[in-house]
Amino acid sequence: MPDPRRRVEQRSLFGEILDWMLAPLLLLWPMSLGLTWLVAQGIANRPYDRELAEAALALARQASVQVIAADGAASPDLRAALERTALTLLGSEEDGDFAFFQVLGTRGQLVAGDARLALPTDSDAFSAQGARPDANGVQFRDELLGDEPVRVAWLALPGDGEGDALVQVAETLGKRSRLATEIIKGVLLPQFVILPVAVLLVWLALARGIRPLADVQQRIRRRDSTDLSPIETGGVPDEVAPLVDSINDLLQRLDHTIAAQRHFLADAAHQLKTPLAGLRMQAELAARDIAAGRGDAETMTHSLKQIAVSTQRAAHMVNQLLVMARADAAAGQVLQHRPVNLAALVRSVVRDFVAKAMDRRIDLGYEGPDDDAPPAGLMLLGEPVLLGELVRNLVDNALQYTPAGGTVTARVVPDPFGQVVVLQVEDTGPGIPLAERDAVFRPFYRALGTQVDGSGLGLAIVLEIVQRHGGTVTLADARPRHAGPGAATPGALFTVRFPLAPPPAAVSSA
Repeated sequence: MPDPRRRVEQRSLFGEILDWMLAPLLLLWPMSLGLTWLVAQGIANRPYDRELAEAALALARQASVQVIAADGAASPDLRAALERTALTLLGSEEDGDFAFFQVLGTRGQLVAGDARLALPTDSDAFSAQGARPDANGVQFRDELLGDEPVRVAWLALPGDGEGDALVQVAETLGKRSRLATEIIKGVLLPQFVILPVAVLLVWLALARGIRPLADVQQRIRRRDSTDLSPIETGGVPDEVAPLVDSINDLLQRLDHTIAAQRHFLADAAHQLKTPLAGLRMQAELAARDIAAGRGDAETMTHSLKQIAVSTQRAAHMVNQLLVMARADAAAGQVLQHRPVNLAALVRSVVRDFVAKAMDRRIDLGYEGPDDDAPPAGLMLLGEPVLLGELVRNLVDNALQYTPAGGTVTARVVPDPFGQVVVLQVEDTGPGIPLAERDAVFRPFYRALGTQVDGSGLGLAIVLEIVQRHGGTVTLADARPRHAGPGAATPGALFTVRFPLAPPPAAVSSA
């Protein structure tokens, strides 16, 4: 079970959007650095490879196979000429960079240059690890000369049938690295300036984008606690407009609820004035009679009875208001529904009203299962206390409006289709005209033309509890209306339908 003391972490919408925008940017930036380095290496190699290829071709044109002796001896003049050409083409040592060349005869003898340069990997085909020759037949490879990495350009010179001559030109990688570094600096240094600027612009754009939210927040904070008018939607972004509309809908419903509560409290205060005024009047009359010397036992007994009646009316009104408040409070929370045997509940309520029915000479009866065991099809899920108040108010209302000698019947009827549980309360009173049947469920409403004492809350409580349990309540005549003198009164028939409780296995599993 989660600890209720743990606070749910609140996330900032501004921070969330900023993270999702900057995270890809910060992730792509190192990738951009790597790609820039690779591209810079390629760009730096290209011009120097071209220079190496031109130097190799120039040496190859001068070192033709025809000037190499058939016995492998190299002409001193050719060697000197090749060295001068190599010196001119490759230059001397510069900034720590070194250049090398090598010319081999058709028999593999060294004609001129540095003997340390290794032969290509495949000396027969002169293919350097699968390197592809350029348009002039020059191929490139990377290798180590001692401990120094060098770039080698080489090409083969067709011989006189005994083999091919080989011309190789190499140089260290210092100037290539310096050029690649300059390129990387030229590309990356502006990024170090652009990235903070981009972050700042994103920050400012987000701050400007969510400013309408801050404006709505400030408008709500500046409101008075009693101001439930709709929030103005002008200037609100389209993405936030549904939220503002939902808040306005909530404010409208809250305004209606508060207005109904104010009306209810005003009516309750007005209704409580009558029994309280009766109490005060009877107490003043009793005090006046005692002061005038007329405080005999009969007068005092009458005053005390009236005080008791007024007290009973006030207590009944307060009890009804408490039940109404309890039902209203339950509307804002999930009820702890439990399986309820409706038949047993109705029988218990009927037994409680037997004494009152006998005092009023009314035949109060019950129709339904008499067994205390939960009958199949008569179980419902609900709050037993509220359901008891519902049945009590229906029975009490029927007894109030039924004249002496009449009949009141509480009935529990199983649904033949097994979908609902049906409760009926029927009386032989004057009935309720069709035009007033919706109004009788409003608080403090009492049918016209009756002299019955009551709070006018009973049927309003019934409707509230029925709705809280997902049921329906209907009002009809108990008997058809007949015109003419001596016709039987139609009576009232209240029918309440509750959803049937699921099987016990389903309830236990839930």
